[in-house]
Amino acid sequence: MPATPVTLIDVAKAAGVSPITVSRALNEPHLVKPATLAKVQEAVKLTGYVKNMLAGGLASSRSKLVALVLPTISTQTFAEMVQGATDRLTAAGYQLLLGIVGYETWREEILVETILSRRPDGIILTGSLHTDSTRQRLLQIGTPVVEAWDLTPHPIDMAIGFSHEEVGHMCAQHLLKQGYRRFAMLTANDPRAGQRTQGFQVAIAKHGASVIASHVVQAPGALPQGRLGAIKLLDEHPELDAIFCSSDTLAHGVLIEAQSRGLRVPQDLAIMGFGDLNFSEYTNPPLSTVKVDGAKIGALSAQALLDRLTSGAESAPAERVVNTGFELIQRGST
Repeated sequence: MPATPVTLIDVAKAAGVSPITVSRALNEPHLVKPATLAKVQEAVKLTGYVKNMLAGGLASSRSKLVALVLPTISTQTFAEMVQGATDRLTAAGYQLLLGIVGYETWREEILVETILSRRPDGIILTGSLHTDSTRQRLLQIGTPVVEAWDLTPHPIDMAIGFSHEEVGHMCAQHLLKQGYRRFAMLTANDPRAGQRTQGFQVAIAKHGASVIASHVVQAPGALPQGRLGAIKLLDEHPELDAIFCSSDTLAHGVLIEAQSRGLRVPQDLAIMGFGDLNFSEYTNPPLSTVKVDGAKIGALSAQALLDRLTSGAESAPAERVVNTGFELIQRGST
């Protein structure tokens, strides 16, 4: 990563025009000839220049802003992550800038570009899947970045999270150990849920069992989608004896549908969730699930950025990839 930001003069040199022309092209493009505008835009792309929206801001100034990009705030675990990051940043005199992008990488790309124009001191992204443009932009600008909630051997800068595939492996091993053999998966269509179900399938196959059916719902997955998904799976495959869900919310919907059919849980049908949400311990029977510490992920992500900002932009973190782990919690549904 570059130690200093790309300047307007750098763009002017790359485009072969004056800095005044570059400024005009960026601020009043309608006053610039199309051919000249095209040269400036190509130079901006080549150099990785980001327009500074801080009036009179110096290259060495701090905005005291850290941006956190989330797919949604409708889930408890992401809300806990926001709180954990906010608490740590506020104590250090920083403020959190929150952005919501859904589960589409193109929306993240647009938001990241907007965020960068505000010159945040650091950025926390959710997950490690981004467009090539987003990744390249962040590598060029040199702003400290944490990819949270996931692990990758090749982070943009730093990664703090856990292996979703390992979650799937552990859930499969747990259900197999309990004696279940006819599995279905009910999952939301987000990439991390996909990694969990992939890990689940691989572990099941290694033990000679099979996933008979799967059903995908729109992310993040609500309780009604869980019940409707269960209706489809159980109608088409009444022989199922276990359903692995990508969230506790979906699992709760499955539990309601199973009980409406007179199925005994877990004797007739086991149900496994993910997230250990605040209601999961209080369903009847309580949901077996996987607990992850969203607040810890948020706090560690914020601290990693603060450490980098304190020690200097050129310093490398002690650990570029931090595994926060997870815990399988067996309750009455399995």
